[in-house]
Amino acid sequence: MRARSLASLLPAVSRPVFRKQSAAAVQVMTDWPDIVGPHLAALTVPRRLSGGTLTVACSGPVAMELQHLAPTVIARINTTCGQGVVSRLKMVQDLTVRTRPPQRPRPAAPPPPVQIDDMPDGPLKDALARLGGWMGTRRNPGSR
Repeated sequence: MRARSLASLLPAVSRPVFRKQSAAAVQVMTDWPDIVGPHLAALTVPRRLSGGTLTVACSGPVAMELQHLAPTVIARINTTCGQGVVSRLKMVQDLTVRTRPPQRPRPAAPPPPVQIDDMPDGPLKDALARLGGWMGTRRNPGSR
């Protein structure tokens, strides 16, 4: 058996994969958060790229925002993945896509500041005292 270079094997291995998904489609899917940003990436999912049309799943209200931003999104995709990869966005409603990013619960009132005696008065002392109060309200993950 004679040794063959990886470059000679790659087309035979990748051909079946690229028959199903083009390299550009794979790049759009994997780079989606970098292309549209974290806000839209959390609310949308690219589903299919075919004939220059990118199908994007989103909830109803986000579809309007994405439709408004379509020229910018298309330009960013084509800059990232190659000119002419996407010429049109098609939005489809999908209720399984989150409509808004999860929000962290906030405490009702700020905690009392921590007393710091060995520091001169000033804005730094005040900020550290407030930070100490907030840190005191957080649960220690190791103490269960």
